[in-house]
Amino acid sequence: MKTLWTALTEPNRLHIVELLRDGPLTVGDITERLGLQQPQVSKHLKVLSEADIVEVQPQANRRIYKLRREPFQELEVWLHSFRRLWEERFDQLDDYLLELQATEQPTNNRSEDNHV
Repeated sequence: MKTLWTALTEPNRLHIVELLRDGPLTVGDITERLGLQQPQVSKHLKVLSEADIVEVQPQANRRIYKLRREPFQELEVWLHSFRRLWEERFDQLDDYLLELQATEQPTNNRSEDNHV
């Protein structure tokens, strides 16, 4: 997981992942869309490949890159554990706010009665 985060913290690598989200691309396609030089893109793709985020499929003289599902499935599981935690906390906050509203209503009604 740490390798995934480390690889994705670099903005160009994150952008490459976002581009590949829509489907496989060649190095040339990525280079063109990012506006970077081919050696820079290849270096970023090497880091992503070593982190098992992308896989490469050689096709004649081209190299086609695509995202691997597994690292993102692991990330989804990890994030889901926090989602449950936050949902529980929001539920507790809702309960607390409802409790506050219930205790404040009689007070508000009395102050309205005094102004009439």
